[in-house]
Amino acid sequence: MESHVPENSVAVVNKNKWRRVSFCAILAAVLLFVDQLSKHIIVQTYFLHESTPVIPDIFSITYVRNFGAAWGIFSGKVWLLLLISAVVAVAMIRFYNYLTEGYLEREIALFVIFSGVVGNSIDRVWRGSVVDFIDFHYKNVWSYPVFNIADIAICTGVGLFILSGFIRPEREKKK
Repeated sequence: MESHVPENSVAVVNKNKWRRVSFCAILAAVLLFVDQLSKHIIVQTYFLHESTPVIPDIFSITYVRNFGAAWGIFSGKVWLLLLISAVVAVAMIRFYNYLTEGYLEREIALFVIFSGVVGNSIDRVWRGSVVDFIDFHYKNVWSYPVFNIADIAICTGVGLFILSGFIRPEREKKK
């Protein structure tokens, strides 16, 4: 019995995979560039703790430094945070096919997370802390921790990955 699969089907699959990975890599590079550019602009134009209201009593651009991770956890543990970031990045690369299961949105999610991890790691290495500047608050009643583009990338990537896990069926694993 003859197969109806073209001889070069592996080449087509590899070409499509290469295109998808290339697209994701370009997206991640753009996010990383925007993250680093925004932080550079903040550092060059604001004094530490200076704030400019964008939407009064709701949203401001406020320059702060975070010496830890989310909400300041592990504050002052730069090398520990860099080690965790490296382990996460290596694990994402090592288990890429397993984690993505061939779904484009999971590939995008991993690359977006990777761009955020790299963006904040660059800050930790070059500046000794992460530059944050996006400040949501309500008058003097409530304030969300100040964050940056890399943080948005990490949260968006994780959210997209989780959403994909709920929506997409698990593919059969080869034994």
